[in-house]
Parts: sequence; C-alpha cells; structure tokens
Amino acid sequence: MSSTAAELVRLLTVRGQTLAVAESLTGGLVAAEITGVPGASKTFRGSVTAYATELKHRLLGVDATLLAQRGAVDPQVAAQMAAGVRKALGADWGLATTGVAGPEPQDGRPVGTVFVAVDGPFAADSGSAAGGKVAALRLNGDRAEIRRESVRSVLALLLKELASEQTGNERTQDTEQNGGF
Repeated sequence: MSSTAAELVRLLTVRGQTLAVAESLTGGLVAAEITGVPGASKTFRGSVTAYATELKHRLLGVDATLLAQRGAVDPQVAAQMAAGVRKALGADWGLATTGVAGPEPQDGRPVGTVFVAVDGPFAADSGSAAGGKVAALRLNGDRAEIRRESVRSVLALLLKELASEQTGNERTQDTEQNGGF
C-alpha cells in the first residue's frame, strides 16, 4: 500500500465521495493498491479490467470508431475509460490507465507509452476538457516497472486534483470569513 493510496482513501472518505477504476495495462494493480488501504470500502466502488480492446467499448462505452481509428493506446480512450467507469459503477471519480507495458509495441505506439486519466466533479474553473484530465507518460524500464509507475501516476493525478479542489474550497471559505476581501 502506498502513502498516496492511503491519502486518497482518507480524502475521499472525508468528502463522502466514491471512486471507480478502469484498467488496461495495469491489469488490476490500481484497484489492488487502493483496496490495500484499510477502510477503502467506504469509498471504493469497484473496477473494470478491460484488457481486451473490445471490452473498452462494450463495458466502458469507449467510442468504437475511436478505437478502430487510433487503437486502445490513446489519450481520448483513457478519458473515455475514466468517464465510462465512473458512470457504469456510479462513482464520483473515475480513474483509467491504458498504454504499452511491453515487450512489443502496440497500435503503433512504443513500449512505455501510457495515458492515465481522471474524470470527476471538477471545479468549474479547472480548465478540464469534457470533464476529464489526461496525462501522457513516456516511461522507461521493464514491463513491471512501467506498470508500477502507471499506478503511481494515476493515483498522483487524482491526488493532485483533490488537493487543488481543496485549496480552491479553502480560498472560498477564507474569502467568506474575511468579508469578501
């Protein structure tokens, strides 16, 4: 269990919010990291490991044309996976991982190409397109290292979002307490 996963569970529990995960290259490692935290059941709804490309469409609602044209390793696919798992499992937040862990390239993408995404109730001024945020990663290492770093990165992406929301909420509260000045 990582300290990032523990902090995510803590923050989501305090907020009364839930989380769902869609995984491809990580094959369940993100869900395992989260469920390794005591008390995760208060916030974790579940996960979908959609390793096969057609399952990304069938279970998560990823656009079939997008998958046919670009393949599964694509930033829009990651964003749609996160939104799809959020909707399918009825969660406040959705996370997704898709990419190439190796040993061979996939969909014309080299080993180490990874996209992680978060979808959720973003603040109106967050600048996120279509309700989600995607990070493009170019990772080095063997298959296990790429998968581990993908887990770390997607958890960090959500933690960053939750921290920025909390900072925004604190600013609002401070403004209210200070009479708007």
